[in-house]
Parts: sequence; C-alpha cells; structure tokens
Amino acid sequence: MTLNLCVLTPNQIVWDSEVKEIVLSTNSGQIGVLPNHAPIATAVDIGILRLRLNDQWLKIALMGGFARVGNNEITILVNDAEKGSDIDPQEAQKALEIAEANLSRAEGKRQTIEANLAVRRARTRVEAMNEIS
Repeated sequence: MTLNLCVLTPNQIVWDSEVKEIVLSTNSGQIGVLPNHAPIATAVDIGILRLRLNDQWLKIALMGGFARVGNNEITILVNDAEKGSDIDPQEAQKALEIAEANLSRAEGKRQTIEANLAVRRARTRVEAMNEIS
C-alpha cells in the first residue's frame, strides 16, 4: 500500500508521486506517516521531509508551511522546497557560512531573529544533501 504525496510551493510542484512512508518536521516535532494514517492538518517547520520509495530514502528541504493528511493522500504546501539531490553542495555550504557570519554580527532583536531564520534555512539545505544512514 502507498501514499500519494504532493509537495507544492507558490512557484512549482516539487514532488507528485506515490511513496511508502514519510517523516515530516512539524512545529510540534517530527511525525511519521504510513498508509491509513489518521487524518490531520499541521503546520510544517523549517526542516527535512524524508520520504521512502521502496527501499530508498530521499530528502527534501522544506521552508515552512502546512500539511494535510487524509485518505492516503498527503498535500504539503510550503514557502519553498528543494530536493536534496538538486542542491549545489558548494553553494549551500557558502550560504551557511554567510548566514552564520551574519548571525554573529547581528545587532538588535530583529536582526538576530532574521539571522537565526537564515541559519536554520541554510542548515536545512545542507542537511538535505547528506545521505540518510
């Protein structure tokens, strides 16, 4: 049995295919979804979506949004998403270094909050590139 997973951003369909299971980062922690999961709607945090196709796991970096699960269908609407395999390693690492440098130079509450968000996004992209062990 499978799940129909659709990951959407305002600009593109990132994923639209069947999967065996997913692990999703929500604002209240990670949840696993298998076929016949109870219906839920939840906020999606900045983090990694792990999805299993047969015996292979893939990662997608998600940048916050919402998810709905019901009737073996999962729809994830996010601000931005990127498949781990599509992320340029050098660019992602450089973006993380820049974000961390900006955080260390942040002055005031607003700059610190914005810099922390940039670091979380950059770390998520770097993590999405790494293989699942």
